[in-house]
Amino acid sequence: MQLVRQKGKLRAYRARAALAALVVAALGSGCAAEGAAEAPRPTGSATGQPAQQGPEARKPDARKPDAREPDARKPEVKEPDAREAAGPAGALSAYVEKVRRSQKARAAAAKKWGLAQTPLAAPPPPAVKPKITTRKGFEVKGGKGLPPVFTTVPTKEKIVFLTIDDGAEKDPELLRMMSELQVPYSAFLSDYVISDDYGYFEKMRDRGVALHNHTLSHPYLPGLSYSEQKREICGQQDRLEKRYGTRPRLMRPPYGNYNKDTLRVAKKCGIEAVPLWASEAFPDHMEWREWDRDLHPGDIILTHFRGKEDWKGSMPDMIRRVMKTVTSKGYAVARLEDYV
Repeated sequence: MQLVRQKGKLRAYRARAALAALVVAALGSGCAAEGAAEAPRPTGSATGQPAQQGPEARKPDARKPDAREPDARKPEVKEPDAREAAGPAGALSAYVEKVRRSQKARAAAAKKWGLAQTPLAAPPPPAVKPKITTRKGFEVKGGKGLPPVFTTVPTKEKIVFLTIDDGAEKDPELLRMMSELQVPYSAFLSDYVISDDYGYFEKMRDRGVALHNHTLSHPYLPGLSYSEQKREICGQQDRLEKRYGTRPRLMRPPYGNYNKDTLRVAKKCGIEAVPLWASEAFPDHMEWREWDRDLHPGDIILTHFRGKEDWKGSMPDMIRRVMKTVTSKGYAVARLEDYV
């Protein structure tokens, strides 16, 4: 089952398609474009045209007024520089150049960290976030107006979102790897496993990672009363806000289990949406929710903070696995908070 996809306006779609084409063209040019940009321009003789020489070539025609001479009767108008004159096209070119340089750095990092392919660059985030609705079959009775529960973000872009749950493993290599690869991700934290090293997640936050709610102690929420769920969800909201300065907007219930009280409490505590997942990543394999066992535009990928004690590999091994799957299928990882 799929989430209802919004229909974008034709003009916006064409503009984004054009931008994507320019970005792809820029990335495909690689370092060759950089070398070409530095090549000296040929002189007239090098192109087969005679170079203009002599005094007549250097002096303006005395019989004609110099067009560059300001008119004493009119105020001088300053000509715009190249970027101003280019307008939106100049801004677009600057963006493409920025993406190209970023992708070059990402390629070097991919080689360093042993990735099979260089991660693809995500497109720029939408000017207006898509409307998120509850996935069909995930509704609760009387749940109108409560935070939506979803596994996929409505988009036509070939992007997915990486989310990591709980916080048990605190591998410094993960922080370095993800920063150098420039791969965005979101963390859903439970206090009972992060309380021994809150500082690790401060470093994560300082690197631009959004920290979200995964309850205080990771219980099975439908088995708790309303007040007990409130303690778990709102208590973690308060703790994360106190520790990291921001009250989370997103919450993921442990094991993906919830009921109406879960969503009522979540809304009361400031939660706007409840993202679940469409697939789950491990160091040695992927698990899929959908029948076709494949990625789809806007899919949310789940993984966990785990190490070799729990997995057949480390967190960097898990990243290598998930990025191999994502990149080989032509997808880029985007930032969830830019869309939700």
